[in-house]
Amino acid sequence: MNCELCEREVNSLTIHHLVPRQKVKRKKAQPGQTVNLCSACHRQIHALFDNQHLAQHLNTLDKLKQEPRIQKFLSWIKKQDPGKRIRVHR
Repeated sequence: MNCELCEREVNSLTIHHLVPRQKVKRKKAQPGQTVNLCSACHRQIHALFDNQHLAQHLNTLDKLKQEPRIQKFLSWIKKQDPGKRIRVHR
């Protein structure tokens, strides 16, 4: 299985809602599109950005990949062992 963000092959993936569920639950709307991410990418996204910012500005996979802080993280994470647990930093 490959992470859709860093494209590393990992043992398990998590589901990331591109528009956070918190933002659609109040409006009783359907949860939006999801992507499959490794836990390191998923945790890094939520460490860097709050749900408001994710919902308004980073609500597609392409927008996430273009974000400068995510690009910096991706260039580093691609070199890491997929089996190793990664600590995330703000």
